[in-house]
Amino acid sequence: AFLLAAGTKGKRYALPNSDIMIHQPSGGAQGQATDIMIHADHIIQTKKKLNTILAANTGQPIDIIARDTERDNFMTAQQALEYGLIDKVITQR
Repeated sequence: AFLLAAGTKGKRYALPNSDIMIHQPSGGAQGQATDIMIHADHIIQTKKKLNTILAANTGQPIDIIARDTERDNFMTAQQALEYGLIDKVITQR
């Protein structure tokens, strides 16, 4: 969804039966506690960056993006259109 939303405005399409998901970044840190904290801090910073970019590309407020990406959030093509992730649901060739 992140790459889809970052497409050229007016050319972001989805098919009617598409499912589009937004979510927060994930990572699998392991090792010493300090290393895990470093990775966690990096993921938090990445999450903030991605949310800011997604807000800019969808027109949604940052607090809505933060809430909606907290967990896996699946949308139909129509919902993605209303959310601002895409510009059109393609129904014909």
